[in-house]
Amino acid sequence: MFQKIQHRLLLSYLGVLATILSIFAVSVRLIFAQSLIQQLSAQLTALAQGAAANAEYEQGKLKIEDDFISQNLLARHQALQWFTLENQLIAQTGNNIINLPLSIKETFQIQKQGNRIIAVILPILENEQRQLIGYVRASQSLEEYDETLRKLDFGLGSGILTALILSGLGGIWLTRQAMQPIEESFARLKQFTADASHELRSPLMAIKTNTMVALKYAEGMRENDREKFEAIASATHQMTRLTEDLLFLARTDRMPLINWEYLNLTNLLKEIIQVYQPQADFKKIHFQTDLTENLFILGDANQIRRLLTNLIDNAIHYTLSDGKIEIVANSSVLKFIFKLKIQELA
Repeated sequence: MFQKIQHRLLLSYLGVLATILSIFAVSVRLIFAQSLIQQLSAQLTALAQGAAANAEYEQGKLKIEDDFISQNLLARHQALQWFTLENQLIAQTGNNIINLPLSIKETFQIQKQGNRIIAVILPILENEQRQLIGYVRASQSLEEYDETLRKLDFGLGSGILTALILSGLGGIWLTRQAMQPIEESFARLKQFTADASHELRSPLMAIKTNTMVALKYAEGMRENDREKFEAIASATHQMTRLTEDLLFLARTDRMPLINWEYLNLTNLLKEIIQVYQPQADFKKIHFQTDLTENLFILGDANQIRRLLTNLIDNAIHYTLSDGKIEIVANSSVLKFIFKLKIQELA
């Protein structure tokens, strides 16, 4: 039982930790990826601005100086493209050329099929009159970006796995330390229950034996005394069964099996009321009963007896002197209604 509880605690702890670490890892990845994209966009924007400044407008045509070939374009996996106002390509340099058509309505373009490439599009303005004369598109491969994210994913995944393994080992030790006092307390409780149940068996057996002997030879006994002895015998039988169940529970850690049978609830209530009548008389409490004769129910006699005994015992305990306890048991079709009302007299 305690091993199952320990395993559940450990799995719950690891589940919560894994959820927290996963949320943290996803958040870090999203923020880091967004930061990389912004960094790439800033670099491409600076490159496109330099390329736009290199373009000139002569005799109604856009011309690009031949000396604008950056040696770093190939090393950085970047490329440049110049377009006219009619979106016609007039020049390009670099190896990572984006294959998407120019879209002047967009500032950024990303090619997702094949070689992943990101591009920034800027207008080219004539230096003197600031007239729009064309467009420039700077692009760069996302290979390094993807590789960086793969390394980040591997690092985060490895970190989470390592953290879960170490936390699992630590959790095993912590759950053992946490469950040890509970196990010791439960063991002492089981031992006490077993000892108490065992010690109660002898006096209860003596009471039961003497009561049965008195009832067997009851020729000179008054009728009222006979009823009291029968009530004592019934209560003794109930306590004996209770001690047996406690002893069984202490030894097996399982609840006793329910013994289903048809019970006469009316007779059972009468027996219990008879047992508690002296206690009610001592507190000057009056039992007012309205019991339907031969009211049968399906259940365990001992469990039902304990239920009714606890109810009536609590009613006597919490009812003031000169009070009244009303016990009503009625049947209707296939159900029964049992009501216990406690009324205090002013």
